Amino acid sequence: MKFISWNVNGLRAIMKKDFPEQFKSFDADVISLQEIKLQEGQSDFSPEGYYAYHNYAQRKGYSGTAVFTKKKPLSVTYGIGIESHDQEGRVITCEYDKFFLVNVYTPNAQPELKRLSYRVQWETDFRAYLMHLDTMKPVVLCGDLNVAHQEIDLKNPKSNRNNPGFSDEERSEFTKLLEVGFTDSFRFLYPDITERYSWWSYRFNARANNSGWRIDYFVVSNRLQNKILDADILDQEFGSDHAPVVLKLDI
Repeated sequence: MKFISWNVNGLRAIMKKDFPEQFKSFDADVISLQEIKLQEGQSDFSPEGYYAYHNYAQRKGYSGTAVFTKKKPLSVTYGIGIESHDQEGRVITCEYDKFFLVNVYTPNAQPELKRLSYRVQWETDFRAYLMHLDTMKPVVLCGDLNVAHQEIDLKNPKSNRNNPGFSDEERSEFTKLLEVGFTDSFRFLYPDITERYSWWSYRFNARANNSGWRIDYFVVSNRLQNKILDADILDQEFGSDHAPVVLKLDI
């Protein structure tokens, strides 16, 4: 199966670009989007051959996620069952015969780490949610996780130390996720590769200079490691400040 995950930074905005053609060209079994920034009824994008599921934030023009899937899931749930976390449209879980797909847009810690304490609580609760799913079926987690895990996952680690997305606390939470039985699919295949990023600031010609961060992931249950065929970052696909990431699984 081929999976795509992309933070589109506004579905209505990217629809004005080449997104419909990009979507077709991906020819993926499941395409997960983050930061769709819309409410129900504000988009009529319904690609042929796909079932569509959306989780909208209560706040207008903010956050939100969507999943487009060729195969109808056995079930679809929204959020993680904790009211304090489930107001921003951040999680969609699709259950299939052999696995769960979880699409997530992780909360940003915000400038000066103003939301860091909430972020750490989110990580704790979200990790427990994933571990519970994993007791039933393997998990394929995708999305914008808003953290660069290792120093090789961003261009300027020293100057960004303890900035949002590269704080010690956020990196530690990602390590904890791996320690309880999950695998970063890209690093599993390419443990030492550098200068592969999925997000670039709109400032300072960051994308042209490839001064970026790898904060978009496919993370899978450890028992799916031998099913990973490929993991990549489609950094030549434009339209958002993020690039799509891809995972191919023999599942």
